This record gives sequence, structure tokens and C-alpha cells, in this order.
Amino acid sequence: MKFPTSLPSTHQALLEKIIAMVSSDERFVGLSAAGSYASNTMDDYSDLDLVVAVDPAAFDDVMASRSTIVNQIDGLVAHFTGEHVGEPRLVIALYEGAVIVHVDFKFVSLPDAAQRVDDPVVLWQRGSCLSDVLAQSESQYPQPNPQWIEDRFWVWVHYAATKIARGEYFETLEFISFLRQNALSPLALAQAGETPEGVRKIEHLIPDFAQKLEATIATNNAESLGEAVYRCVDIYRELRANIEGVECNHTAEKLSLAYLKQILS
Repeated sequence: MKFPTSLPSTHQALLEKIIAMVSSDERFVGLSAAGSYASNTMDDYSDLDLVVAVDPAAFDDVMASRSTIVNQIDGLVAHFTGEHVGEPRLVIALYEGAVIVHVDFKFVSLPDAAQRVDDPVVLWQRGSCLSDVLAQSESQYPQPNPQWIEDRFWVWVHYAATKIARGEYFETLEFISFLRQNALSPLALAQAGETPEGVRKIEHLIPDFAQKLEATIATNNAESLGEAVYRCVDIYRELRANIEGVECNHTAEKLSLAYLKQILS
């Protein structure tokens, strides 16, 4: 098959082994690659994001033998399943070669391959079964819900203030990161017409906004943390002003900010 021009040679060598293994196992009916492979934007640091389509009758057997399956490919040095991200069908693995390559294997029953966040490239299939399933629906990346964020944002600000008050500074640092990842950056990326993948690649996709986020990076003391929370509020208000139809909770906004001010004074 023809590989994308950006595919590094080490990744290609490993991918050829994976295709050979999958195509030789009757339980599998298709293999596709998503992410930077599909967009032809890979580099030496890229993962291989693979979706392995399974014959529905064999799915339970495959799920029970995932570790054995990924270990059939030469070079495996570590692997674990994806329960920590709510995806038990996922196996995350490292393979050694000229460089170490990270591979995500997502094992899905063939009909479930239609549910996807982007459009993968089919690497191998039995007949046209995987292509046929993918043609049944369009990919859809989850978009941020501005009202969902507004309903929570001022509770989040109050929470951050209580952590500063208690002197739980590392907890506050983590929570500010949560705000960047789950509220500020997804809204900004969506407004820019980009995929709202948290803060991933935000420096390259919307560099002006990424520069604003620098003001939300705090050090481990109350003054710095408080200033970072205020900057999160400023950025959120700017983003919210660009969205129509959000029912703002001005009472919660006023009270949470007054509480933050009180804590910092």
C-alpha cells in the first residue's frame, strides 16, 4: 500500500508488521489509522493511532486476549489498557526500533467503527467491509458546550479560591490547568474553527491565544495563584462575549469573584 509521505521509516517498518499480524488473524476484518497519519502530518515524535475492526462474533475473545495480540508484534517493551481514560478497548503500547514508537490500538466491533471523531485511512480490510461501515456516517469531534461551562465556571473559581485559602497550592496549580484544558482552550479553538482538543498544539494553531494563556501559569504561592485565576476569568469573559445565547449567572460571578478577592486580601 502507499504510505503518507510524512511517515517516518521506523513507524513504517512497525506498521508493516502490524498490518501483517492483523491481516493473518481471522478475528480481524479491518485496520485503519487516524490522527496525524490520516492528515499526513507525522514526525518522529508521532504516535500511531490505530483502530482494529473486529468480527462482532469474536469481539469478546479479542478483548480477553488484547495483551497476547499486541505481544505478537516484535519489539513490544511495555503496554497497558485504557481504563484510566474510560476506554477499555484501548491498548497503549511502546515498541523498540531505531526510535521507540508509541502505538494506540483501539479494538472495536466492526459496526462501532462508524462512531469516530475523525476520518481514518483504511490500511487493510476484508473486502470493503470497513470502508462500507465508515461510509454510513460522518465523523464528529465533541464540541465544547458554552452553557455547560458557564453553569460551572463560577463554582470552579470559588473552588480555586478555597484551595488558595487552605494553602493547597499544588492542588490549585492542577485546577488552573484543568480550566485551561477543559474550558478556556476548547472554547478558543472552537471559535477559531480548529478541533477543540484541550491545549494540544495550541501554540501552533492559535499562537495569539496561547500567549494569553501564559498569564495563567502560576508559581507555588497565593499571590501568583490568585493572579492566574483572575487571568483565567478575564480570558473566559472575552471568550463568552463572542458566544450568543449563553445564560450568564451574574450572581454567581459576582459572589465568587468577591470571595476570591477576600481570600487574596
